[in-house]
Amino acid sequence: MNNRKIEFLVGSFVLVGLIAVLYLAIQIGSARFFGGDSYELEARFSSASGVNAGSRIEIAGVRVGTVKEVVLNDDFFAIATLELPNTLQLDDDTIASVKTAGLIGDRYINLLPGGSGFVLEPGDMIVDTESALDIESLISRFALGGIDEEQE
Repeated sequence: MNNRKIEFLVGSFVLVGLIAVLYLAIQIGSARFFGGDSYELEARFSSASGVNAGSRIEIAGVRVGTVKEVVLNDDFFAIATLELPNTLQLDDDTIASVKTAGLIGDRYINLLPGGSGFVLEPGDMIVDTESALDIESLISRFALGGIDEEQE
């Protein structure tokens, strides 16, 4: 074998190795360069405490998506952008709830699909939401003897 042939074979081997490493990095990182297999919805919460970008989205205990971002809008509501697979079609009466995994676990969003027959389009807003249970306020209410008398 001459030097040119050896150099060509080594170069080809290195190139194939780099392509394999790049492919594995994309698969492990779940990067989407060619898009198309997911869509986004938004959900409006009065409090999305503990929900962050990367938090999971579940239906019936099965992970179906991730939270892309959580921002505060002009009306002081938390707007969570939900990334869901195209195969999942949700109706406009879907309920989104902030839940806690375990006793002191991470927060996630649980979706309870509706049955109205009107499908949410990409970019639509889920307005039927439930914020997480605030344990601190429950403890303070219990410690102070219940609900304030002004609310009666």
